[in-house]
Amino acid sequence: MKAFIGLIFMSLSLMGSCQTKKEVAKVDNANPESMENTAENPTWFKKVVKTEAEWKAQLNDQEYYVLRQAGTERAFTGEYWDNKLNGVYSCKACGLPLFSSDTKYKSGTGWPSFYEPIAKDAVGEDVDYKIGYKRTEVHCARCDGHLGHVFEDGPEPTGLRYCINSVSLFFSEIVRGQ
Repeated sequence: MKAFIGLIFMSLSLMGSCQTKKEVAKVDNANPESMENTAENPTWFKKVVKTEAEWKAQLNDQEYYVLRQAGTERAFTGEYWDNKLNGVYSCKACGLPLFSSDTKYKSGTGWPSFYEPIAKDAVGEDVDYKIGYKRTEVHCARCDGHLGHVFEDGPEPTGLRYCINSVSLFFSEIVRGQ
């Protein structure tokens, strides 16, 4: 599995959607240690920061509503809620790989559900009280795009359910065995 994930990161970096740790260090030659994966800086990738105008130009209306305004698409309407293909789900806004189909499962909620992210530091979490009670919001660690929420009612081995909006993702199919 680790080799599979490494291959995904390498292939995406070659396409320009994601940078490897070594490439990010080259960006900051004055202080390459600043991009090391440490407790003080757990993300090895360079943050994506854009103005609201730049995000509006890049994303369609629904993508902007979900990713930048923390909206939610209607259940059972998203492109990936019932996707059964093998591959990787990446952030629609910045291309960071977020979830693998190996951890996707059918939760019955109408949104794609995963029991863990592709890498521990690929997603960040915040507390959300928007609907009157405490929830844990999940966002892309690279661009801070809203993805959905995580709940503690998922399957083993983590017991977590990352309930993610399809519109915040794009899917890259991996054909195994070829």
